[in-house]
Amino acid sequence: MPCTVTPTAIPGVLLLEPRVFGDERGFFLESFNQRDFEAATGLRGLAFVQDNHSRSRRGVLRGLHYQLPPRAQGKLVRVARGVVWDVAVDIRRDSPTFGRWVGVELSDANHRMLWIPPGLAHGFVVLSDEADFLYKTTDYYAPELERCIRWDDPQLAIEWPLQGLPQGPLLSAKDAAAPGLADLPGEGLSP
Repeated sequence: MPCTVTPTAIPGVLLLEPRVFGDERGFFLESFNQRDFEAATGLRGLAFVQDNHSRSRRGVLRGLHYQLPPRAQGKLVRVARGVVWDVAVDIRRDSPTFGRWVGVELSDANHRMLWIPPGLAHGFVVLSDEADFLYKTTDYYAPELERCIRWDDPQLAIEWPLQGLPQGPLLSAKDAAAPGLADLPGEGLSP
């Protein structure tokens, strides 16, 4: 997985671009190699314990999700098929970038990955007809500790690329009812 690593505007959130070997037959890339990931990012001692795969259709918006400590999850995310706009939001109250977000396009064509450390909320919207979204997590899913933030919170002012969708984004009931950043209880978030 030798790759190019680009820091983003939120410290700790990294954009990874793996080396892709392609010819007229198609392509090959290493989607993950622990040793190369550590060498490229400087992140040592992370253990990925769960891989997840979701398929969504155009306009589906999932997020903004996070888990509370002690089960906060770091995520390494990528798209195997299709195109998404992926967003990470810093919700670490003690961070100088608290309340800021970064967004990147992830697709099967650009092969990019995004590392989102624990303490950030995550979401994405599907821009292609369908998308297969894959992510590795550093802790197991704990439904009792899962929380979400409203995708369209005016305090965050995320610039979701929703133009061209016949209606607004397609949300789960949980995501549609999510509170804004200012309404989050302090439970488990850094002070």
